[in-house]
Amino acid sequence: MTQTTEGAARDDDRRPGAAAGPGGKSATSGSRTWTSDRRAGGPGPRSGTHDRRRRDPRVHWAWVIAAVTFVTIIGGAAFNSLPGLLIDPLHTEFGWSRGEIGLAVSIDMALYGLTAPFAAALMDRFGIRRVVVVALSMVAAGALASVWMTAAWQLMIYWGLLVGLGTGSMAMAFSATVTNRWFVARRGLVTGVLTAAGASGQLVFLPLCAWIVDAHGWRPASVTVALAALVVVPFVWLLMRDHPADVGLAPYGGEYVAKPVPEKGAAGRTVRILFDAARTGPFWLLAGTFAICGASTNGLIRTHFVPSAHDHGMPITAAASLLAVIGVFDVIGTIFSGWLTDRYDARRLLAVYYALRGLSLLFLPMLMAPTVHPPMVFFIVFYGLDWVATVPPTMALCREQYGEDSAIVFGWVLASHQVGAAAVAFLGGVARDVFGSYDMVWYASGALCATAALMALVIRRKAPAPA
Repeated sequence: MTQTTEGAARDDDRRPGAAAGPGGKSATSGSRTWTSDRRAGGPGPRSGTHDRRRRDPRVHWAWVIAAVTFVTIIGGAAFNSLPGLLIDPLHTEFGWSRGEIGLAVSIDMALYGLTAPFAAALMDRFGIRRVVVVALSMVAAGALASVWMTAAWQLMIYWGLLVGLGTGSMAMAFSATVTNRWFVARRGLVTGVLTAAGASGQLVFLPLCAWIVDAHGWRPASVTVALAALVVVPFVWLLMRDHPADVGLAPYGGEYVAKPVPEKGAAGRTVRILFDAARTGPFWLLAGTFAICGASTNGLIRTHFVPSAHDHGMPITAAASLLAVIGVFDVIGTIFSGWLTDRYDARRLLAVYYALRGLSLLFLPMLMAPTVHPPMVFFIVFYGLDWVATVPPTMALCREQYGEDSAIVFGWVLASHQVGAAAVAFLGGVARDVFGSYDMVWYASGALCATAALMALVIRRKAPAPA
């Protein structure tokens, strides 16, 4: 009796020395792995392009996993489009101060950052599929429960705690884990595409949610975000797999590797690496600059740009559309920044990025107007190119300084990014309550970016190891 293709591939791949072709050579070609068709009592491996073509999957399952991950990140990112749109409606309906609303957003951002370093450990221990399904459910629960809230503390529980933990579990660790497990070839391409998923979600949901808020109120917009997260859950549960070995395949472009036993001490190692890195000066400089990065992007522009523009008479839909355009250009800026990082000193690139960002923020109060005009469009394009351009050089400096522990160190540096974002999300709202405008917030953020530029320049290069 002839075995099924899937069964044969799985059984033969797991057998030591399996999938060997004539002369003992591996029968792995490029990204595809094929095995022989063994008949009971029949001949050995069959050869020929026709046999390989029949047995090889036309689309490697890794690309299905990447597609599901892309859609999942978009669904999870839907909530990130919401807080800036709801500050004014919640203030008007409930009388909550902008500081109170900003505190809820800051709790969300802080938990997002503090959860991220442990997300990879959770996925190692319980599996990608389970962690992501729970995370999406938490985002949906928080967004949906907010429809019935009547007190500010409920906003902090629903938006801050539930959504913060959920989105933090789908931070960069999610895409990094998927890329590392499922791909050997095309890792750079997949990383870039999955990074763009967050921007794509912003591009889709910001104008949509702005229109819903303007036409129907904030509650339907919150329900829309909850449904966006819930719709993705069945796709994750049915199509996501934790490891290529679960479907009897090698990673794309690699060779078959058995699924490792879950590591129970991964979370402890994450904390130990933090303590080791915290004893070095470069860690604090990297964490400090990235905290300012988060303060001047997620905490400032993403949270307060729309209400600030609305203060100057600009419709919410127009301001949200401008914010969505930033999401388009940040993909271009990040890719170009990666190209530059391969060729130039990462410290100097960071200094230039932060200096230019700070300069642009100093001019922003003068650009605010009831209508969209060319100088504002120029700011949006420029700021979009600079939005996450800091990520490639920051990751490069982490690799240079901390070697094989760099991924976890970067996770903690990312946590500082979100803590900085959380601080400005709260303090920006307080400043608006106290001063009656956001002008002071823009000026202070410009000064912070100038400080980050100086901090980047004093990071010491690590001497190369002796040959």
